[in-house]
Amino acid sequence: MTLVLNEITTIFLAIALLTLGMFLIKRVGFLRKFCIPAPVIGGLLFAVFATVFKSLGWLEITLDTSLQSLFMLTFFTTVGLGASFKLVKLGGKLLIIYWLACGFLAVAQNTIGVSMAYLFDLHPLIGMMAGAVSMEGGHGAATAFGQTVEDLGIDSALSIGVAAATFGLVAGGLIGGPIVRYLISKYDLKPTEIEEYAEAHVEENEKPIKTDSFFVQILLITFCMALGTYLGDQFSAFTGFVLPGYVGAMFVAVIVRNIIDKINPHAIDMKSIGLVGDVTLGIFLSMALMSIKLWEVANLALPLLVIVFVQVVFIALFGIFILFRLLGKDYDAAIMVAGFTGHGLGATPNAMANMAAVTDRFGPSRKAFLIVPIVGAFLIDVFAIPVILTTINLFQ
Repeated sequence: MTLVLNEITTIFLAIALLTLGMFLIKRVGFLRKFCIPAPVIGGLLFAVFATVFKSLGWLEITLDTSLQSLFMLTFFTTVGLGASFKLVKLGGKLLIIYWLACGFLAVAQNTIGVSMAYLFDLHPLIGMMAGAVSMEGGHGAATAFGQTVEDLGIDSALSIGVAAATFGLVAGGLIGGPIVRYLISKYDLKPTEIEEYAEAHVEENEKPIKTDSFFVQILLITFCMALGTYLGDQFSAFTGFVLPGYVGAMFVAVIVRNIIDKINPHAIDMKSIGLVGDVTLGIFLSMALMSIKLWEVANLALPLLVIVFVQVVFIALFGIFILFRLLGKDYDAAIMVAGFTGHGLGATPNAMANMAAVTDRFGPSRKAFLIVPIVGAFLIDVFAIPVILTTINLFQ
């Protein structure tokens, strides 16, 4: 028996699964502790049930995810509109060091993934999907680039990327705290309050969202989407270099944001932009995860686990022996290592959860809570996306 869902029903199902994930996070301590995203929970549950039903011969469910790319494009555009370079100045030298370390990590993760793929006699792009795409990139990049790689003829790339991102997300939440506790104990680190960072956090506008202002933000988002995808298509056609549409939209959004900051800093309402981003990301991830075909990656379970294990060991050693020293070998550096392992293996929320768990016990680090979100939220893509795109074009 086959059940075919149209695009509207598929969106409804995605939102229902997203809501289910939110409900389970409130009820299950493990999910809440490790900051597992709601769409990951709901989407993967559906994927598991769909796989079981298909394997038993009871039911095969076919989804119409044609609108998934629209939600993906919208989300990455909102990320670009949040990239104000004014925030970068607040982080100073340490932000630059942390940012460069994230760029190095993207290269290292792709090198590990591709090398391990050759070791297991797999296509190198399969290894890349367990590299920077799913580690630093998380579920969002794994889903977006997974579809791009599948379009190049690499079957199950999306499923592999999502699976690797899930393993990485859990690992990032598991190792961040123990690593920092080790550093604090070994070097007898104590928190230090630095006044220049006391007002570093940029508070969201608490005013209610108004309809006219909201539509101005929608105008900006759709303008960046339209111009960015057009320029991206023209760039790909002219150079032959694979450039997903959302990449062009995101970089156009970065330019637009910083031009507007010069003209009228109050024109962009990040509360509205953030709301649009949260909604579209949730639906996009839910649709992507519920449509993965787990049976396609069953034969790659062992290689995938080995690759992710090597990635986890590498980031732990890099954080302890290199990044910690580069950042000054103090308490703030240790907290930033916790954030680094969080978003280096999973996502920025994972990084924040790691740092919060440690600072709740040992004391605050305003410096870490400024630098890690800025880099993890948008600056990281300045390095990661070119590294990923170069790898795709080298091995396609």
